[in-house]
Order: sequence, then structure tokens, then C-alpha cells
Amino acid sequence: MIISHTHKFIFVKTRKTAGTSIEIALSSICGDNDVITPINEEDELLRKEIAHRSLQNTAIPFSYYGFKDWLRMLKRGKRLRFYNHMPASEIKKYVDPKVWNSYYKFCFDRNPLTKSISHFKWRGEKTEYSDFGAYLNSSDVARIMGDTFYKDADGNYLIDQVYKMEEMETSFIDISEKINLKNGELVPPSFNTKKSKSNSSLSAVDIEQEFGDRLKRIFKTEYKDLYHL
Repeated sequence: MIISHTHKFIFVKTRKTAGTSIEIALSSICGDNDVITPINEEDELLRKEIAHRSLQNTAIPFSYYGFKDWLRMLKRGKRLRFYNHMPASEIKKYVDPKVWNSYYKFCFDRNPLTKSISHFKWRGEKTEYSDFGAYLNSSDVARIMGDTFYKDADGNYLIDQVYKMEEMETSFIDISEKINLKNGELVPPSFNTKKSKSNSSLSAVDIEQEFGDRLKRIFKTEYKDLYHL
């Protein structure tokens, strides 16, 4: 997640949507006062090499703490911090309303079929599922739903634009225009920081045939607003 005061934008980082690669690319145009949340150690080394930036300014100002926040800090003995994959609804609580209302807020999403398969493979390394259907029945699937990241509890969009991961190049052109960057100042990522383990027995065609209707019920926002399939 990034809050750039330099270029007046907020990047909300969703899951299984090339988010870390996008974040590293965006980090390259950030200034010293911008908020950049941490990623894993290996990816931080890549970010330093490519963007010459690392995590910075993640502490949430005390002026935005509520009563529960103070209790949580006292209990844990640690300050609250902006964090990786922080939903828009939570980011909004901890920034100045003038910043939230005036900065360009965006994220990326992905075709629910490929997004869920990627997540299933990745989670399969940590959690055992009998099959893809068991994964869809689990609470894990909510971790990648668009509603989790860019809508409020009433289903209203909290950000200005949801870009498609599959349209990265044109999306970066549009982002550059929206935040008034010079041509070529922001370059789409040509690298991939995450690779799911291959699974030869998992076919996207078969998954869509067997679970397509369930995917459309689960990922209503993505299918309705982004992927009209």
C-alpha cells in the first residue's frame, strides 16, 4: 500500500493481482515523505534495487487514533502502522479527510477465475484442501474478493478507479495522466515477484465448467463491474 503525498495518490493493494510488482513500480516515483508499507524480505531487496526505496513512514499518527486504537496500542506495546494489503475502508480511517477526498485512489483487480486459481495454488502450500470446491467453501476465498479491499460495508466504492491487471500497460498510461506525470516517468512492471506453484492437474477450463456459477456468486462485484462474462 502506498500513500504518495509527492504525487497525490493512494494505491490500495489487493491480493493475487501482481500487487507487489505494481507497488515496486510505483515506489520508484515516491518521495521521502510518502507512506510505503513493507513487503517480504526478498521483495524488499528487489524494490531497493529497482525503485531505490524501501518501507517508510508506516507509523499511523496519534491524532487519528480512536479509543479502541489506544487500547490496542497499550495492550500490544506497539504503535499502529499502515500495513501491506490494507483495505481502503481502514486506510480512510487514518488519513486526513482532505487527503482522502483529493488524492487519486486506485487499485488493480483480476479475472476471478485466474485470481482464485492462483490463490488456491498459493494457499495450497500452507493449507490442505481436498479440492477446489473445498477452497471455495473456506474463509480463505474472502481474502481476495474485491469487496474486501475497495468497497465499504454497504457496498459503495471507496476508491476512484479499479484497473484490470490484464490491461497493465494502458492502466499505467491512465494513472500517469491522472497524477500528472511526464511521459515515461512511470513504467509498468516487467518483472513478477510472485509465482504460484504449478499444478498440472488443475485446468482453468475444467474449473470454469465445474465452478463457474459459484465463482460468479462469490465474486459478484468483479463479474458485474469489471468482467462481464
